[in-house]
Amino acid sequence: MDEITLFLLLAILGFVAGIVNTLAGGGSLLTLPMLIFMGLPPAVANGTNRIGILVQGITSIAGFKSKGIQPSVFGVYLGISALIGSIIGAQIAVDIKGETFNKVLAIIMVMVVFFMVFKPKLNIENVKERTHGKYLWLSLVIFFFIGIYGGFIQAGVGIFILLALTSINTTNLISANAIKVLVVCIYTIGALVIFIYNEHINYLYGIVLATGNATGGWIASRWAVKKGDGIVKVFLIIMVIAMAVKLWFDS
Repeated sequence: MDEITLFLLLAILGFVAGIVNTLAGGGSLLTLPMLIFMGLPPAVANGTNRIGILVQGITSIAGFKSKGIQPSVFGVYLGISALIGSIIGAQIAVDIKGETFNKVLAIIMVMVVFFMVFKPKLNIENVKERTHGKYLWLSLVIFFFIGIYGGFIQAGVGIFILLALTSINTTNLISANAIKVLVVCIYTIGALVIFIYNEHINYLYGIVLATGNATGGWIASRWAVKKGDGIVKVFLIIMVIAMAVKLWFDS
């Protein structure tokens, strides 16, 4: 496969990932293995993926804002907590061996997809949000650990953020999605700094990926939250299982 075709495929997967990440989470399950398959060392692929995530976060926030949906200061607090954790997680990712990272990624990919399929459906339409007092402090602790995970590997972190927001804070899905993209955008800055400092970035691949991520994120942030969820889920299951098998046996 020639380089132009690979770049086009990377941009297309970035577009799909931008949609998936904004609607729920798990888009990096597609882009991260693709970057590895394009020849980047696992740690460099992990760092390069963050360029797309950051740009996507910015466009997604703008998309939500254009529809009148803005996360509160509560989202900023969670983002700062996750930012601290992400610095730790990114440093772990930089230090881990490539073969080990591939196997960890393969296991996480399958686990996240399994969780996506079997996670419980929550109905919180008319429940009051819990964003103060003990719920705030509990969320700050949980988002610190979410930040560690996000800084380490990113894949599927949006799903865990939505689960925390809807179960602990009883936030409705639209608001939770807006908070999610803000939190990811904030903590990705910290993770990206670590990867840049350790020279684990391919800027050309990152820019190509970011064009797709940004476009998908902008479009998805303006959609109704529940549209297309079934199709996205089936597509992710097929692609992730195939890529996980290849990652495991190629490492």
